[in-house]
Amino acid sequence: MKCYRYVGPPEIKERSANRLGTLITSAADLFRWRVAVSPEVLPDNTVPATFAIDAAGGVRIADRRSEHVACAGGGEVQSAGELFLHFNDEHVSVVAVTNQSTGYCPEPESWPAVAKAFESAGLTHPGRFRTEFVFRRCERCGQRNVVKEAVFECASCGGALPSVWNFDALECP
Repeated sequence: MKCYRYVGPPEIKERSANRLGTLITSAADLFRWRVAVSPEVLPDNTVPATFAIDAAGGVRIADRRSEHVACAGGGEVQSAGELFLHFNDEHVSVVAVTNQSTGYCPEPESWPAVAKAFESAGLTHPGRFRTEFVFRRCERCGQRNVVKEAVFECASCGGALPSVWNFDALECP
């Protein structure tokens, strides 16, 4: 399994030191998190949250406005992004998930790690990322880019972006 290293600005990682998202091992943990955090509720009654699948495969979540590196406690992740929860009186489900994390730039291919982590916690999920983000590092200027409409061109310097993912990764423990 691939683990992603933090590739965002160092000052964000430094500012995020000593923080860690809530480990979710069951639906009950999500209900407790909702009470403790009082997160935003969108007009469609979903609750957005930042998530990270840590190197050990655990689901960690934090308020939507949290940095992924803080949610992950500064460590490597198997995936990261945003998720949307739907709560009713006795049930919670993950209704949408993205890999939108410019701090880790996880590949869309990280979905199996997300699904496995959700299933280990007993959480229902949509079976895939709702929106898949494609990230590339510009080899000319070093900028992190989100590839839009399959145009592999750096938004900062106009340089060509590689067709394959090119950030640092390692094997998870």
